Amino acid sequence: MHKYVRHSAGAVPAGSLIVKLYRSGNQIRGYVRKVADTDQDDTIFPGEEMEPEAAFKLAENHRGNAPIFVDLVEDVAWDPSWGRLRQ
Repeated sequence: MHKYVRHSAGAVPAGSLIVKLYRSGNQIRGYVRKVADTDQDDTIFPGEEMEPEAAFKLAENHRGNAPIFVDLVEDVAWDPSWGRLRQ
């Protein structure tokens, strides 16, 4: 089972990935952001919204040794089928 860390308002280390999940109409969508060093812009991929499972798969494929943080917005509740979320 995949393990993720809940993203809070604080900074995360460069190289970390953040999966942001939000509501789009009546569906949950997401995207992946790779945090860059402070003097560079973060990378967001892909440019279009995707299903949560696809966002997590994309993040896992780009993870390397970096942690994956999850940002739940707009009252999105965590679904245990996505993996395990640490606070």
